[in-house]
Amino acid sequence: MEINEIMKLVQAVSEYGLTSFELEEGNMRISLKREKEVVLANPLSGTADKMFVSAAPAETSLPTGNKETVQKPEDIGADQVVTSPLVGVFYAASSPDAEPFVKVGDTVKKGQVLGIIEAMKLMNEIESETDGVIEAVLVKNEETVEYGQPLFRIR
Repeated sequence: MEINEIMKLVQAVSEYGLTSFELEEGNMRISLKREKEVVLANPLSGTADKMFVSAAPAETSLPTGNKETVQKPEDIGADQVVTSPLVGVFYAASSPDAEPFVKVGDTVKKGQVLGIIEAMKLMNEIESETDGVIEAVLVKNEETVEYGQPLFRIR
């Protein structure tokens, strides 16, 4: 696939409002993810604030002879890195007395809750996007997290 064809795919994702697109062709894999714009109304000031939310960074695989190289924005030695979709306070359990949702070594399924991020008095569940095993929990309970900050590594 030529760079012009890839650029046409990127443009199509943007024009048609798609949030993700994946293509596998031979030993090449392209995965595009687009951020969603969220408009938050601020009742105190009467204004609206825009925020962009993305589930995960895009990754691209390019063929190089017989080997395949994978380029990831955050390559920290894991098959899957779960990042924070928003700024807030991370909670490892549903209540202070409860066991954490997951620990290192736990097997998780796609859609399973890994933790909670509280933002603006709303509790947002962070779910696993794939099946796997928790390799590392990268944040502490009640720690403030930033948008895009790695939270978990899953193998």
